[in-house]
Amino acid sequence: MNILIQNFNNLNWLLVVMVFFAYIIVDAMYAYYTILVVELRPVKSATVGSLIHFLLAFGVINYTDNFLYVIPLAVGSWFGTYLAVKNKKGKA
Repeated sequence: MNILIQNFNNLNWLLVVMVFFAYIIVDAMYAYYTILVVELRPVKSATVGSLIHFLLAFGVINYTDNFLYVIPLAVGSWFGTYLAVKNKKGKA
């Protein structure tokens, strides 16, 4: 329990917000990446894939330091996928 309290006290709330929004973008990009791969668009899918991994590194660096950053990461991920799929569904 002490480690949980210690990690909570060490949270940087600006980083929490940044991780949340970064993973909204990451998962929206994953959905877009999948669409591009299915559409056989190699240059765009490769570019989006490399940008995804760049942003993923940001999250990994933060949650290896404090596991509580996984919470905004997971919530942002959910929203990113939801918004991307809902947006694509609306255009179909």
